[in-house]
Formats: sequence, structure tokens, C-alpha cells
Amino acid sequence: MSSMERIWIAGPCAAESREQLMDTAAQLKEQSALAGIKLHYFRAGAWKVRSIPEAFSGAGDAALPWLQEVQETFGVPVCVEVMNTHHVELCAKFGIRIVWIGARTSVNPVEVQKIADAVRHSDFTVMVKNPIIPDLKLWIGNIERFQNADIGMVMAVHRGFTDAQENIYRNAPMWQIPIELKVAEPDLPVLCDPSHLCGHVQWIPQVAQLALNYGFNGLMTECHIDPAHALSDASQQMAPADWVQMLKDLDLRSEVSNLELVKQRSMLENIDNQISELLYQRMKLVDEIAEIKRNNHIAVVQPHQWQQVVKRYQRHPEDQPYSDFLDKFLELLHQTSINRQN
Repeated sequence: MSSMERIWIAGPCAAESREQLMDTAAQLKEQSALAGIKLHYFRAGAWKVRSIPEAFSGAGDAALPWLQEVQETFGVPVCVEVMNTHHVELCAKFGIRIVWIGARTSVNPVEVQKIADAVRHSDFTVMVKNPIIPDLKLWIGNIERFQNADIGMVMAVHRGFTDAQENIYRNAPMWQIPIELKVAEPDLPVLCDPSHLCGHVQWIPQVAQLALNYGFNGLMTECHIDPAHALSDASQQMAPADWVQMLKDLDLRSEVSNLELVKQRSMLENIDNQISELLYQRMKLVDEIAEIKRNNHIAVVQPHQWQQVVKRYQRHPEDQPYSDFLDKFLELLHQTSINRQN
């Protein structure tokens, strides 16, 4: 694989049945081949860590023969998440040599070391996802455990971090952390998992493009033959045809004349995406407030309430040009809100 070649990984969140895996793999292989795109790995979670005990957590050990059949039938290497040495042993038994360490496992370096010892001196490829907490040293430490284990290949996967302040995505991108990882480990392939980062398919193409703009080496994306009826994470799984179309639409920047400029523009794009969505959500709330006022005979204009809104925005009074812009923006925002309520 050349240094410029991107790595494309796709497949369902969880292994649900033999038919689901075979049908999804068949569609991904067929659609990508027609588009001239190489599907490097087929991903699927046999054992899923779920926040809610009742949530579907994959078919478990029974999925390994199905995944082996996918690998042999379609000639695409299969990768699965492993959480302990038993999982590693089962993967080896069924000829699966590519695994990933999930974000929840990544917070436990003791367990990560056990898995590293289990694959030591082998041809396994291990992809290490970032821990759910924003801890670069912990992420790098986990990666080094596998680098020191003398295995086939080590890669990193950025899937975002848990952050209560995140408003749009399922997980906060915190792009500066994977960028610092790329600086610290320039020869390490770093992929992005936009499915878990976004939590909804509507954001995946934008985040995928941002990741490539930052110089990521590829994408790990969740795809399902019938996303609407997926047993887990239905909202973030793409149909195979949509995944292929997304890859066709991506701008694969092979040369970057000014990396710093690309970084800053990508950050602006990320912020603009969030501003756009938040403004839309704000207007929907304005409509709901208008309905409440109408039903309760409350006046549309509430001067005291608007003064509180203005105070929330005026946090940088020392920046005069920004203050001038803010005055005009707030005036427009207020008038638009009044017009919608009327």
C-alpha cells in the first residue's frame, strides 16, 4: 500500500446474522468495484460494548464463522473489535488477523497490554481507537504497546471524545488531539471513524472531508444493508450505495501547499457546520416558544428576556470590530425571531 493511498474500511456496527453480513459485504464489494474504489477491510462488531444492558451487543462468538465466510467469499480482509485475549484467540482460530481496540477498552492500559501480549510476534494488524476521554498520552501509550509487540501493522483511529459541552455530534472531534498524534507519530497511519464521531449520517460526509483535509490516511465507516432496521446505532449507519457516493464526492487532496492554512480553514468549516445547525435549532425553539405564548396570551416582545440573551453574547467587549458585528447580528437575530413569532 503506497503512502498516498487512502484506507477505506466499511461494514455494519454489529454482526446480527449471517445473511446481514453476507448481503452487506456483497453490496459494498459490488458498489465499490463499479466505482473503481478499493474496499480494504470489512468491519463488524461481534462483541459490542453497550451503555444499556438491554441493547443489542452483537452475535458474539457465533459471528466468527460468518465473518470468516465473508472474508473467503469476497476476498476482503475482515476486522473486528476485541476486548480481551479470548477474542484474540477466536479471531486467530477463524483466520481473522485484523482487529481494533475500542474506545472503552483504550481507557484500561492493563487490558490493552494483555491484548498486546496475546498478538506479540504475529502478523496481526491492530487499529487502536482513541480512549473516550481526551488523553493523548494514554492513546499514544496504547499504540506503543502494540508497536513494541512486533506485529504486522499498527494504526490509530480517531472516533471523537466524550464531552458534555458537545452540541452537534455524538462525540466531540477535538481535532487538535489527533493532529498532535500525527505530529508525534508521523509514520503512523491515522484513520477517522466519522460514524461514531457524528452519531448521525447527515454529518458523516462533512466530517469525513474534514478528516482528509487534516491529512488522515483513511476512514472507518459503519454501513448496513438496511440501516433503518439495524439492531444497533441505526442513525449512524450508511447504506452501501451512499457510502460509495460519499467517497466519490470527497476531495482527495494529494498535495497540500500550506498545511497550516488547510488546518485553519478546516477548523472554520467545522465551526460553520455547527453554527448553521445551532441557528436552525434556535429558530425551531423560537417557533415552539411562539406557540406557548399564543396559547397563554403572552406578548411576543419580552425586553427583559432579550437583555439576558444579549449579555450571553457580549463576552469580548474589548474587541471593537467583533462588538460592532455582534450588535448587527443580534439586531437581525432579534427581529427575525419576532417576525417568526408574529
